[in-house]
Amino acid sequence: MTDIASFPFRSQDETTLLNHLANGSSVTLIGMKRVGINNFLKFFISKNNMTAPYLFIMVDLNDLVEREIFPFWTLTLKRLIDVIETLPNNQEVKKESRKQFIESIQLKDMFITVDSIQKILTMLANASHFPVLVLNRFDRMKDAATPELFYNLQSLKDHANRRMAYIFTSYRPLYELRPEVFTKQALSVFCSDMYLKPATMSDASWMLEQLETRYETRVPDHLRDDFLSITAGHAQYLHLSFLKLKDAETVPKTRQEVLELLLNNEDAILQSEELLESLTEKERSIVLSLADEDKPVSILAETPYLTNTGMVVIREEKPVVFSPLLRHAIIRRTTIKIPSIEFTRKEYLLFTYLKSHEGELCEREEIVEAVWPDYAESGVSDWAIDRLVARVRAKLKAQQSPYEIQTVITRGYKLIQKNFLDESSRYKLNSI
Repeated sequence: MTDIASFPFRSQDETTLLNHLANGSSVTLIGMKRVGINNFLKFFISKNNMTAPYLFIMVDLNDLVEREIFPFWTLTLKRLIDVIETLPNNQEVKKESRKQFIESIQLKDMFITVDSIQKILTMLANASHFPVLVLNRFDRMKDAATPELFYNLQSLKDHANRRMAYIFTSYRPLYELRPEVFTKQALSVFCSDMYLKPATMSDASWMLEQLETRYETRVPDHLRDDFLSITAGHAQYLHLSFLKLKDAETVPKTRQEVLELLLNNEDAILQSEELLESLTEKERSIVLSLADEDKPVSILAETPYLTNTGMVVIREEKPVVFSPLLRHAIIRRTTIKIPSIEFTRKEYLLFTYLKSHEGELCEREEIVEAVWPDYAESGVSDWAIDRLVARVRAKLKAQQSPYEIQTVITRGYKLIQKNFLDESSRYKLNSI
């Protein structure tokens, strides 16, 4: 069993983050989608949560059903209370925190909820704790973020006499998500940006060992280096590719066989599409151009995000995409012009699940369990779910199917049979 207290996983990133917190600075931890920020944070918190005076409160915004301000504050308060209940002492803080929580839940008022969080954080700071609110996947709030939200975030820190900090995680800098809310000037004194690139080979090897322990399956020794270089330190590529290799009917013998197996991994292709769609138009144009022709390093001058996140790396003085899996997806995207109307495996799983619950609301969490059973614990992004639904919708239409998929906003999806003529349309036709 690994001694997590002494294990040097992403040691440079850990040191950088600790230095920010030691200076009382909040941090926005930025990385390309599914690169492994959540893995790093879980490790970081487990290793440092017992290091006085830090008290980490993980608020995973993937737990939000409604991406709105009031549910955000309610979830934050709940997670804060959860952590306080684990403290060995501080009975007065616990008692007062419970009181604040009950009052907030009963009144269902956003002002009271924010005020309760403020009082609890101030109590913790006065009790010699240094609370760190970890707002994981904060980019999920980009459409709901308001100047009032930003003001309240700043106000909480001020009321705690700045004896608290935030760690935001996002696939883009906050000032790019909502520049009218999170201005560069205001953020410059509120938090610092820190980029998390794909893991090094040694760190990725440790991540692979965790997967092998969890699934009780090992990657053959002669394939390990090839497997790690192909997945290139991206946590989700690593996870998806490991499951593909684990379930393969025939174990590959060479790097080329491993590559061919992983290149046809539908989940990895979907992940590559998500990475490309997360880019700006200019960034995407550059990345697409790198797949089949050499470009000078100067092409990256106006798109620092690509190198800051490690999506593009410099090899032999030339910019290249960081993983063969992404490069293959780019080539596939630019060469396949006529998509098939037949369902892929994942599309079929989604359709058959919706069909088995025809006319019923299928929650996002239920869809993940049905279509991605191996990823339910690590999570499946909203984009991946929405993209798969969009593909099934398009193919149902191309197949002239009698079924269509309805979206139930913030909740999930429902499969229904088309009603080509409702009563009002019949009346209009008969009146012509």
